[in-house]
Amino acid sequence: MTSPPSGRSTAASSWKVLLAILSLVLATTIWALGLVDSFAKPSVAPALSLEQQELTLLAEPQIAPPLRPLLLGTDASDSLLNSLRQIPLERLDDRQKILFTALETDPEHRRSLQQLDLQSSDLRQLQRALAEGDKRNVSADERSRLLLLTADPLTRRLACEALGGDEESCLDQALATRAARRLVISELLPLLALLLGGLLLLRHLWQLLRRRLPSWPALLAPPLRVLDMVLLVAGGFVVLGEVLMPLLVIPISSAFTRGLSAPLTQGINVFLGYVALAVPPLLILRQQLGQLDRAQRPPQGWLQWGIQPVARALLQGGRGWLMVLPPVVLTGWLITRVIGDQGGSNPLLEIVLKSQDPLALLLLSLTAVVLAPLFEETIFRGVLLPVLGQSLGRLGGVLVSALVFAIAHLSIGELAPLLVLGLGLGLLRLSTGRLLPCVVMHALWNGVTFLNLVLLGS
Repeated sequence: MTSPPSGRSTAASSWKVLLAILSLVLATTIWALGLVDSFAKPSVAPALSLEQQELTLLAEPQIAPPLRPLLLGTDASDSLLNSLRQIPLERLDDRQKILFTALETDPEHRRSLQQLDLQSSDLRQLQRALAEGDKRNVSADERSRLLLLTADPLTRRLACEALGGDEESCLDQALATRAARRLVISELLPLLALLLGGLLLLRHLWQLLRRRLPSWPALLAPPLRVLDMVLLVAGGFVVLGEVLMPLLVIPISSAFTRGLSAPLTQGINVFLGYVALAVPPLLILRQQLGQLDRAQRPPQGWLQWGIQPVARALLQGGRGWLMVLPPVVLTGWLITRVIGDQGGSNPLLEIVLKSQDPLALLLLSLTAVVLAPLFEETIFRGVLLPVLGQSLGRLGGVLVSALVFAIAHLSIGELAPLLVLGLGLGLLRLSTGRLLPCVVMHALWNGVTFLNLVLLGS
């Protein structure tokens, strides 16, 4: 015969329910406002496209003829010029204004570009020469002097050609060769990954139809309730991690980064900000798991990390990344084609794209490739999916956890692709019965994206 709950435990349970409801209301409001606010944030897609076109133009002379149709497509100069024409003049930086003037073929339009304000007095001289100079009237000595005003390789080459230099003398073959290598890596490797991933996905679907796939292992979940998940995600992740912790960390981070360069400051702020975001929910999760009966704890732990065998986890994670790549890319392409680019890209993408500081890039890569996969997989696939799976069924747990995962990134433009990625991670968690392959797959996704941004931005 069981004894009735004491008044103290009943009161504690009531307070827990009220706290969960309050956390859910606050988190819903915060996420809704964040998604609406992301409409006003610029998309990183135009910047990525511009960097890709610049890299293509810089590498063009050193691309082997058989690869030119695949890597270069249409005329690289015309593509970059058309892209620059579509950007409001006040949003162009000094370098882009020089590139615009050097590429512009219409004399009247080129002279009108002289009216653009430049921050650098040296670059104003080069701009004036490009806008007014006639190729026949610019001597070789004067052209050499003007080209010394900029260190950017693409600007120097295009300005050299616009001022009458021949293609051979204007080309820096070493720089063009390095650019060609980066272009091949950033273009061909994703294409090969898409092709291989598509084949693996088709094979997997064929095996599914023929019922040749191995059965999924049992979904083991810590004996927590949906109420605990509300407190963990809404209370710990959103209210404490995304709202309150930054109020404490920002002053500390500002004092710590005083006097440092802007890129390094950004790298430190991102790293410390993510650590501050992760601490509250992880502490709450530790407290929740610590209250569970140790005798019921499975051999692999409540989160089913499944560290061994490591090699198999790496293989499963890599295979999962390849298979999820085609549907995620297709989803992003369809969304853009149907409703257009909605903006709201993750600001970390543009920070990586523009950063040239090695230490800043190291901190950003540590955040994106190590901290984010470990933390997010622990929360979303380690505990949220299994607990929801006990009440909603396996596929219900996958769907809801993927939706929460996508919304948590507060990017309306990336919501659909992130949802597909979350579904892929969830299915990997179910099919393998452990968490480590999901961390590997997530790290690969972020790592390949990071590498591509560095290749384009460098």
